Amino acid sequence: MQTRRDALRKMAVLGAAAAFAPWIGRADTQAGPRRPPPDKLGPRLPLREFGLTGMQVTMLAVGGSHVGRPSDAEAERIIEAAIEAGIRTFDTAQLYQNGGSEERYGKFLSPKYREHVQIFTKTMARDARTAQGHLEGSLRRMKIDVIDLWQMHDISTPEDVDNRLRGGVLDAMMKAKAEGEVRHIGFTGHTNWRAHAHALKQTDVFESCLMPINVADSSYESFILNILPTLVERRMGVQAMKTLAAGDFLRGRGGLGPIIPDLVSIEEALGFVWSLPVSTLVSGMGQASHVRENASYAARFEPFDEKQRQTLIDRVAEPGRTGKLEGNFKRQGLGGN
Repeated sequence: MQTRRDALRKMAVLGAAAAFAPWIGRADTQAGPRRPPPDKLGPRLPLREFGLTGMQVTMLAVGGSHVGRPSDAEAERIIEAAIEAGIRTFDTAQLYQNGGSEERYGKFLSPKYREHVQIFTKTMARDARTAQGHLEGSLRRMKIDVIDLWQMHDISTPEDVDNRLRGGVLDAMMKAKAEGEVRHIGFTGHTNWRAHAHALKQTDVFESCLMPINVADSSYESFILNILPTLVERRMGVQAMKTLAAGDFLRGRGGLGPIIPDLVSIEEALGFVWSLPVSTLVSGMGQASHVRENASYAARFEPFDEKQRQTLIDRVAEPGRTGKLEGNFKRQGLGGN
C-alpha cells in the first residue's frame, strides 16, 4: 500500500520533471509566459513537446465530444474561438455522437485550417477489422488524408487490454501507421489506472497516453502517482483530461459541496495540471466563451512549485480520498492505490 510519504515523493519527482522538461513555450518566471512565433492564423498558445513524436502541441487542446453536442452554429463558433485563441490541437473520437463530432471537424476545421492544426481521434474497436472500418470512417468524416494521432479508446481493465490485443487492434494501428494513414498511435482511459499499467507492460509501441489528471486524483486510485512516472520515463506524449473531474468539481456529488470555487479556483485547477509533466490539457469546452476563458488561463500561466501543488492537493484531500469527487468516471471498489 502506498503511504503518504511515497505519494509526496512521487509528486516531488514529477514536479522536478515538469520544471526541467524541454518544452517550447514553458513559462519563464522572470519574463512571463513565452509564446511561439505566430503562424498564418495568428498568435498561438505556448507549445509543448509531445513525447518523442517530434510534434509540438498547444498546452490547451479542444475536446471533441463537446464540439459534437451543440448546434452546427455553436460548434463552428467553438472551433473559430479556439483558432483565434491560439489553440492548434484538436481531439475527438469515432464514438462521440456516433461520428458526429468528427463530422463537425470535417465541416468547420479541416477545410480551412488543416495544415496548421493537429487532429487526434480514437477507436473503440475490439478487433482489427472493426478498427480498420473506424479508421476509414474517421478519415472520411473529417475530410483528411492522415490522422496525427490515432488512439485505442477507453481501455477499462487489464482483461480489456488483453482482449483488444488478441483481437488485433494494435496490429491494425501499427499497420495504419506504417502505411501513412496515421502519424502516431496511443491509448486512452479514465476508469482504472491498472489498465494503463497493463498496457504499458504489454507493449512499448504506444507513443502517447490520455488519462485523468486533476487536484483530487492523487487522493484516490491515482493515475498521477501510478502511471505518470512511467510515461515520463518513456518520454511519451502525456494528455491530461478530467481536469475538472468531468464537471464534478463544479457541482459536487454525494452530498458534498462543490470544491470550485470554494476551495480551488478553475484557474488553479488547470494550473496544477500544467505544472506537471503534461504535454497538453484536453478540455471539453461546450461554448466559445469557455474556450476563451481557458485559453486566457493558458496564456498567463506560471508554473506552480512543489509547495503550491501540495497545498491544492491537501485542500481537496478529505473529499477526494472517497472517490466521490471523480465519481463520474473512476471505478469504485478497486481498493487503495
